[in-house]
Amino acid sequence: MTLKLETLESWLWDSANILRGSIDSSDFKNYIFGLLFLKRANDVFEEEVENIMQRDKVSRQEAEDDTYIQIPQQARWKFIKGQTENIGIALDKAFAAIESENTTLEGVLTATKFGDKEKLSDALLQRLLSHFNQYSLSNADLATPDLLGDAYEYLIKQFADDAGKKGGEFYTPRGVVQLIVNLIKPEPKNKVYDPTFGSGGMLIESARYIAEQPNGKVGNNVNVSLYGQEKNLSTWAIGKLNMILHNFMDADLRKGDTINDPKHRNEDNELMLFDRVIANPPFSMDKWWAAAETNIQTKLGKDGKEKKITPNYSKVVTDPYGRLQYGVPPRGYADLAFLQHMIAVLKQDGKAGVVLPHGTLFRSGTEGAIRKGLLKADLVEGIVGLPSALFYNTGIPASIWIINKSKTPEQKGKVVIIDASSDYKEGKNQNELEEKHVSKIVDAYDGFADVEKYMRIVSLTEIKENDYNLNISRYIDTSEPEPIVDLALVKRNIETLKAEEKDIDEKLAAFLKELGI
Repeated sequence: MTLKLETLESWLWDSANILRGSIDSSDFKNYIFGLLFLKRANDVFEEEVENIMQRDKVSRQEAEDDTYIQIPQQARWKFIKGQTENIGIALDKAFAAIESENTTLEGVLTATKFGDKEKLSDALLQRLLSHFNQYSLSNADLATPDLLGDAYEYLIKQFADDAGKKGGEFYTPRGVVQLIVNLIKPEPKNKVYDPTFGSGGMLIESARYIAEQPNGKVGNNVNVSLYGQEKNLSTWAIGKLNMILHNFMDADLRKGDTINDPKHRNEDNELMLFDRVIANPPFSMDKWWAAAETNIQTKLGKDGKEKKITPNYSKVVTDPYGRLQYGVPPRGYADLAFLQHMIAVLKQDGKAGVVLPHGTLFRSGTEGAIRKGLLKADLVEGIVGLPSALFYNTGIPASIWIINKSKTPEQKGKVVIIDASSDYKEGKNQNELEEKHVSKIVDAYDGFADVEKYMRIVSLTEIKENDYNLNISRYIDTSEPEPIVDLALVKRNIETLKAEEKDIDEKLAAFLKELGI
């Protein structure tokens, strides 16, 4: 049967419900995604083997040697499905064998361990395998080529909902992603980079945008090169699988801490440069420079107890890649460190879009000095103030910074500022940016003209007069004027009320008199 998206989504979510009560909901994704990939890889492998055998008139063994992805015998679905005990260990061996045969998958599948019987009993895993056995995930059985990728995104969203605040570690709401992509407008042949790529949604949305442009596709492939780095190992694995299921096997996704150890470097150990950079880094991450936190000194306090000496980042942080040229952010806020990293890896004609907490617009001290430097360098193209409660990990409002190293003559010396704080659909736990809200913001931004109480083209001269403070309320007044009070009319109404009150009192007195009271 042909598998449609609604059926696939429901079926996959039911697999998570099988796990409910056995493991923490924030860990569901790691196990479900592994089994989803195993089933998909096996079905596609079998489909490809059959196609090669028919096309080339070769034996099964010859066909198996010629497939795009290699599935060793111990990782074949039929073999795994036939196990009755130690199923988790068999799955761990299967994933390790697939990684061994397919070097592009190294570390992706073995990031999750199935062999812990205290978490996953044989009975539970048998039930899961039977559930996954219900449908074929071969290409011929999917209603559209992108069906599995769409279903995977649905699962990521569902798992983020289920995980609550932890969901923010790997998922950025789709509306926010679409908004940033439409503001920075990636183009065919671009190198697009996300330094904190999470589950890969921003890179995939960038590719979708490019696919819709003229020359956006070469055959069946999107004309783009995707790059990313992610610190969290399990999140990196999720993102890697997401790319594979969206047919971006060649996406260059690396593991590691982007601030402390950027992995995308050329043979001269210089940072690679990109056409578009897009990110939603962790909000206000503290203790972000590892070297400063490794050997913290102590001193004897007045109470005789040893106390840690808080490292002074402005003195101890030295970046070998020269990224912090506008200043070293304070220990408690890595936001502008991420932004400066993005600027450093941006080509001279490139654009970047990043989500940062609202505080980056107005905080003083070192951050104020960095903001001043960025504005004086005329790197800030636009600021979009977002509604509150859009993100899983925080209820505070955020803003989108658009960086442009090559502004047009019309843009030079100006910053587009939009107050989109009212553009959202209210939700029970999270608010949502819908398509109509995204379109409204993008249309206004692209129109490059003032919109009353919504958007202004602000000169750097005016921003300088405000001491380089970008707090949106300084530039856009959204308050409604107080209604004009007609004092003469109010006086007449009061006199009328007094007359009516007098009349009522007289009638009441007459009634009481009749009653002898």
